[in-house]
Amino acid sequence: MTPDAPRRSQTAPSSRTTTTTEDASASDAAAPSPATAPVAPGRQDVAPGGERPTRPPLRRRAWAWLQHYARRFSTTGLVLALLFFCYSLTPSLIPRAWYYQALITGMSMVGGYGIGAFVEWFALKVGLRIRWSPRVSRIAWWVLGAATIVLVPLFLVLGARWQHELRALFGMPEQAPANDVAVVFVAVLIAIGVLQLARALRRVAQWVSLLVDNIMPKPIARFLSGVIVAVVVVLLFNGVIWAGVLHLLNNVYASANEQIDPALDAPTSPERSGSPESGSSWASLGAEGRRFVTLGPTQAELTEFAAGGDVVDPADVQVPIRVYAGLDPAGDLDATAQRVVDELDRTNAWDRSVLVVATTTGTGWVDPGMSNSLELMHGGDTAIASMQYSYLPSWISFVGDRSTPPDAGKALYEAVYEAWSAQPEDTRPKLMAFGISLGSFGAQGAFSGLQDMTTRTDGAMFVGTPNFTPNWTDFTANRDPGSPEYSPVYEEGSQIRWGTEVSSAANIWTVPGTWETPRIVYVQHASDGVTWWSPTTLWSEPDWMREPRGPDVLDAVRWRPVVTFWQLTGDLFVAAASDIPAGHGHVYYLEYADGWSALNAPDTWTDADTARLKEQMLTKQPAASSSTG
Repeated sequence: MTPDAPRRSQTAPSSRTTTTTEDASASDAAAPSPATAPVAPGRQDVAPGGERPTRPPLRRRAWAWLQHYARRFSTTGLVLALLFFCYSLTPSLIPRAWYYQALITGMSMVGGYGIGAFVEWFALKVGLRIRWSPRVSRIAWWVLGAATIVLVPLFLVLGARWQHELRALFGMPEQAPANDVAVVFVAVLIAIGVLQLARALRRVAQWVSLLVDNIMPKPIARFLSGVIVAVVVVLLFNGVIWAGVLHLLNNVYASANEQIDPALDAPTSPERSGSPESGSSWASLGAEGRRFVTLGPTQAELTEFAAGGDVVDPADVQVPIRVYAGLDPAGDLDATAQRVVDELDRTNAWDRSVLVVATTTGTGWVDPGMSNSLELMHGGDTAIASMQYSYLPSWISFVGDRSTPPDAGKALYEAVYEAWSAQPEDTRPKLMAFGISLGSFGAQGAFSGLQDMTTRTDGAMFVGTPNFTPNWTDFTANRDPGSPEYSPVYEEGSQIRWGTEVSSAANIWTVPGTWETPRIVYVQHASDGVTWWSPTTLWSEPDWMREPRGPDVLDAVRWRPVVTFWQLTGDLFVAAASDIPAGHGHVYYLEYADGWSALNAPDTWTDADTARLKEQMLTKQPAASSSTG
């Protein structure tokens, strides 16, 4: 009976006569007690005794549930989750859409909460228990709530301001204000979802621990149960979930790779793979291979550019050679590379002045900015050889199979190098290596180090190199003292130099000292998330964040444990987005004019010709130049 229920009369009505004790006892025995009184069927809302219970109002019940749920959280974890929420809104390298911000914020909150909860658990294990009175606990919760009310909107406003500054630095147009409510709502949903999953796994580990408690000491049982659950989760993810995702993505991208763009016509020139004279059919080249052999400067454009200078006689302009081999059905990289060499033989590529071996990105993409600039510079007296080793986007190719890109780069370069070495030394073309993004990682797989590069090439250009590339990592880590990580100087620039300016690689010439040949050029942007993403940013501050910032990085960028990793992960995925201007992020274009002018420019080429080439590239910039596959 609730306090609000009417009280029963404790005295008999006046109209009744007094009964004896025996009669009262008999009556009590005969009547059912309130506890056993029957309840009419279907009247579950009627309590025993015939009284209807009252339920607390919905608002009160919701508040009680919320309090109960909140008590399950670590206070220290919540404090750090709030702190990491604020940190996640600080700027990184690339402007963010609201949904990327929500994902970054949600995962950062999970990281902050996990650190706080672990610290609290560890403190209890070593006996550092702080006992707060109920009053102090209530005050602490109110303080945390007040801090949340103040800090969340404050950092949302600051975050919008930082994004405005970053877009202005990139020369990007303003965008509509971010949906702050959606950012907070989705971020909290992500954080709670991940935490609930972690708790579910912990309960499974506890259940396993109970099963083995009787056969081993409890600490060992708990540790072993955690290991068992972790191993099962990893095996389940890799063997079932990720395998299923890869199977689905394979089907999707395999279909896209086979579709022939109706806007593209098969080449008719014998200098191209996929032509009637080619040993590689048009359909076999894959989506990106078909684009590569079909597009590029026309004969008229090459002639027009040659006529504007004194480097190439317009009468000497040639049709550029572009050879390509599509993905081998059996995945045989050596067989694919041999098809490329066969195409080089067929097209007499050994008679050209420059031969570039280009390792593709995951989808088989060859950067048109690289190929177009090279062909314009030399009046078409060039050959570019490439092959496909995957049709998946680069990040999937890397996660699914890290070994294939360098294996493909090595197979292609060694096959071409062997055939090139057999040609007369005084007439064969200059042999260059090239790669961008995952293609840079793959291309460098052909070389064990600097000496190997300079011995077996006439030069190389690697663009937007991922942080996990061994050669790049070694050169950068051993850079000359005083040179920043984003623009290093290695061995006084004697053979390797970095071009790192916005929309330009001209600073390769600002390093004092002699630049010997063969030359190696690395092109990268200080704002390129592909180059600067690294798992070590979870716990370690990279050098480029301690050193002076690059030209297109805000001074407000700071390293925070866990948070910076998630921010750079977001930057990794949007660094080559369609709205990122060339010269920033992972979008490279005009830099190729500077790179090629340093590596293999014709003898009479001047700085004025480089400027003229850039002007020509700006008028013919292909839409595909911002996509790296």
